[in-house]
Amino acid sequence: MPLERLIDVLEQLREAHEQLIALGTQKKAALISNKVDQLILVMNQESKISKLIDQLEEQRISSAYEFLQERGIKSKLNLTITELSRLVFDLQDKQKLLSIQARLSETLNELKQLNELNRQLIEQALSYIDFSIETMSYYEESETTYHRPDEKNSTIRSGLFDTRA
Repeated sequence: MPLERLIDVLEQLREAHEQLIALGTQKKAALISNKVDQLILVMNQESKISKLIDQLEEQRISSAYEFLQERGIKSKLNLTITELSRLVFDLQDKQKLLSIQARLSETLNELKQLNELNRQLIEQALSYIDFSIETMSYYEESETTYHRPDEKNSTIRSGLFDTRA
């Protein structure tokens, strides 16, 4: 039955996004503890789950179209779950559909908040790296070489790397 397939695919989507939340939590810990190897592993796993989500999304769309065709609607409308629920007349089926929609929505909101936090952590890490690089690049060459005290040193080195060509 197309409606059951649609509900099943929505549940699989929710579970896949739950996995992304678990990985996002691991990513947050890796960012905080500066464990680059762990961060790379997490990001590779996220990529695999994202591909799975893309496949599930395609299945969701085809299940929704099958459901519409079962109801006698021939067009390829891209309806929301709420709009689809208006075409479900069995109360239990409608409740299942709306329930999975609510749970999926909660999961997506949680994932969105976690991703925003991780984005801020990455921005802070990049700002710290920029600050560190700038701090290291503002020293004078005279600090590392000897000059006679009566000579004025006008040579100022602008960074860690000698860019003389």
